[in-house]
Amino acid sequence: MLVALIIAWIVFTILVKVIKTTVKNALMIAAVIVLLQVGYGISPQDIWNQIVKLTQTLPR
Repeated sequence: MLVALIIAWIVFTILVKVIKTTVKNALMIAAVIVLLQVGYGISPQDIWNQIVKLTQTLPR
């Protein structure tokens, strides 16, 4: 029983760290998009179109 609790706590701790990192990355990406939109007038659709265009030009 004690071993199961310890393993559950370790898994929970790892999961919390992963979620915190994911949220931080999502907020950073959102901040960059907002800054590009406000500073240069670049819309999220423009960014997405460039990403799609880039992936089409990469060698396979």
